[in-house]
Amino acid sequence: MSCKGSVAPAGDAITPLQQMVASCSGALLTSLFVTPLDVVKIRLQAQKSPFPKGKCFVYCNGLMDHICVCENGNTKAWYKAPGHFNGTLDAFVKIIRSEGIKALWSGLPPTLVMAVPATMIYFTCYDQLCAALRIRMGDYSQEAPLVAGAFARVGSATVISPLELIRTKLQAQKQSYGELTVCIRSAIENEGWLSLWRGLGPTLLRDVPFSALYWYNYEKGKSWLCEWYNTREPTFTITFLSGAVSGSIASIVTLPFDVVKTRRQVELGEQQAKHLSHQVSSSTLSVMKRIVAQVGFGGLFTGFLPRLIKVAPACAIMISTYEFGKAFFYKRNQERILLSLQTSNT
Repeated sequence: MSCKGSVAPAGDAITPLQQMVASCSGALLTSLFVTPLDVVKIRLQAQKSPFPKGKCFVYCNGLMDHICVCENGNTKAWYKAPGHFNGTLDAFVKIIRSEGIKALWSGLPPTLVMAVPATMIYFTCYDQLCAALRIRMGDYSQEAPLVAGAFARVGSATVISPLELIRTKLQAQKQSYGELTVCIRSAIENEGWLSLWRGLGPTLLRDVPFSALYWYNYEKGKSWLCEWYNTREPTFTITFLSGAVSGSIASIVTLPFDVVKTRRQVELGEQQAKHLSHQVSSSTLSVMKRIVAQVGFGGLFTGFLPRLIKVAPACAIMISTYEFGKAFFYKRNQERILLSLQTSNT
């Protein structure tokens, strides 16, 4: 594994299947670490201002967003009735005591169903594209991570977008996963095939720049730290720090689009829950104008600190685990090749 690229020699070092296994392990570890933090955050939010019936909130565990529709101020799938917590640590202790440690991972199943496959597609596509672009771009190979990250995110977001919308409809209309076919058919009949990709625009406006900036800064940061520590191979610490810093920079730059996407997700969920027609304009520009008119320009940067606190460790855990997995498979493949050569020579 070389500091100049994602893997060495990228495409030939490990197989796409091994890249998928490495990204899957990273996604699982990220979900396990970050999910409890968001469960506690939602409980604390619900305690301060309980969610009324039909209202929605967005749950994000570092890998993807989940829109949650509340029923009578409560939704068993994500959090129970608000408790009396005196802070984050107190909430952790009381939730474990009263509901068991499993309650801290109450939002994990939807992540495993949707976010893990999407992450596998995203990271594998990035590595394959980046390796190909580095060869084709010649003198501009330094920009390959930026282009590869953007295109990989477009692909994964496009694949997962219909599933996000369908999940929102299922939650809002109180349907089971067994009624999934009926839900999809009714959506297509009433609004057409393109309705399955509603909300993709704001998602891409947030995620594509985030991905491009993230991978570009990550590769730059990793190379710089390798030079600083005078090493050819990026260590776990180097990848962890590079992931945290690049994730922080990307999250700050794309925060206004994250605010717009969250607003649109909540509005869509509430429309579905209350069976309202699509009355308010939901284009990215119109939502931005509404936010500025209601709360001022600062409203576009709402949630700056919580997003930074969540994204930085999530990116760091994900990328360092992914790189560790790739390094493991790379060494394993090299040992197999060496053993095969020794056997043939014998």
